[in-house]
Amino acid sequence: VTVEPGVTRKALNKHLRGTGLWFPVDPGADASLCGMAATGASGTNAVRYGTMRPNVLNLRVVLPDGRLLHTAGPGRQPRKRAAGYDLTSLFVGSEGTLGFLTQATLRLHPLPEATAVTVTSFPSVGAAVACTVHVLQAAVPVARIGECPWPELGIQVPVVKLNTASSHPEFLDEVMADACGRFSGMGLPAAATLLLELHGSRRSLAEQQQQTEEIVQQNGGSSLAWAEGLEEREQLWSMRHNAWYAALALRPGCQVRHEDGGDGITHGAVSATALPSLGQGYSTDVCVPISRLPDVVVETKQDLQASGLTGQQGGDRGGWGSPLSNATPHLTRDIAGPMVGHVGDGNFHCILVFNSHDPEEAQRVHAFTQRLGRWGQGTLGAGAGWTDVPIPCPSLSHRRALAAGGTCTGEHGVGLGKRALLQEELGQEGLDTLRSIKAALDPHNLMNPGKVL
Repeated sequence: VTVEPGVTRKALNKHLRGTGLWFPVDPGADASLCGMAATGASGTNAVRYGTMRPNVLNLRVVLPDGRLLHTAGPGRQPRKRAAGYDLTSLFVGSEGTLGFLTQATLRLHPLPEATAVTVTSFPSVGAAVACTVHVLQAAVPVARIGECPWPELGIQVPVVKLNTASSHPEFLDEVMADACGRFSGMGLPAAATLLLELHGSRRSLAEQQQQTEEIVQQNGGSSLAWAEGLEEREQLWSMRHNAWYAALALRPGCQVRHEDGGDGITHGAVSATALPSLGQGYSTDVCVPISRLPDVVVETKQDLQASGLTGQQGGDRGGWGSPLSNATPHLTRDIAGPMVGHVGDGNFHCILVFNSHDPEEAQRVHAFTQRLGRWGQGTLGAGAGWTDVPIPCPSLSHRRALAAGGTCTGEHGVGLGKRALLQEELGQEGLDTLRSIKAALDPHNLMNPGKVL
């Protein structure tokens, strides 16, 4: 299917109702599909369906000099190609630095015949992540043709039914599980938690559910109850997609303000009322090979605990719900640092909610990010959504991830905040090559100057 910049993810899937097809890349927000291509978006379904990169077949791009480029050739949409350099992949994730994306041709996928979601808790973060690795290692793909009910319309449409049940493991540490449970009213146990979704044919799904239950039990997980109805599944995923706001709610009086990647973008989704911002969320975005994931996650969790960044040092636990529920904003708890992530592809986040007017808190956050592997970001003032306390650069925050063979950013992008890490991740030759590409396409640095490079 081909879309232009005004089409969002949800609008496309609404348009596809009754066809037996859908576009599965889901970053949580109802984003523009061309914007998702420009940022290389990912999300909860990436382990099964991939990120935006393999799901974009062609792009129409207005280059800085005004020329019109079709990255795979005008009107072409092959599933694979070996004709020259992969220009489509070059522009996916370019963050607006090489040209304007004015059209995207996307790969659609068949709807699964059956879907089931479950939540299970574990005695430790290590056990939860080890279970993820074991579940991923157990998948066996086969395919057949049949009929599938479209769940929202109650009609039958032809689809390819996948005989493999694919899992989308989402990880919450005990701090985030508790926060999400309270924020959503679902009351999750305060324990390391996995949210698992399986897709497949009805027969294969039953087999994979049994296999998943056995793996969960082997890793010390709780018993499973499967949600197969659409409403129940959506309720569970809504809880996960609201994790950012649940994290902010850990510190009552915290303004809903998101800064990640140094872009200074603000999102006021909980309340339109502007209150003085004391608390600020700061999200890391490392991604590591699955083989190294358990070690890196456990080490990061131990670092959060040793640094007092779990939000559990004193203070009142009241005020759950809207972070702006108090007439006079005040932060009643210590720095909150819950962990959450799409661990099925090695990507996880630490959401650090700290007092942006407190130099000591800012320094503690910076020291932690030095060890994990994220470059800190200096100040542009609270009005721009940035911390008022300078966080010096460079930081070593993604060092643990880079040392494990991973990346400083799995899905959020480089922006301003991670530019300095590119040389360490790519090497000088890699960085010079990126600069050469930028200079060739945009010699006057017109497109989103200062970002990425």
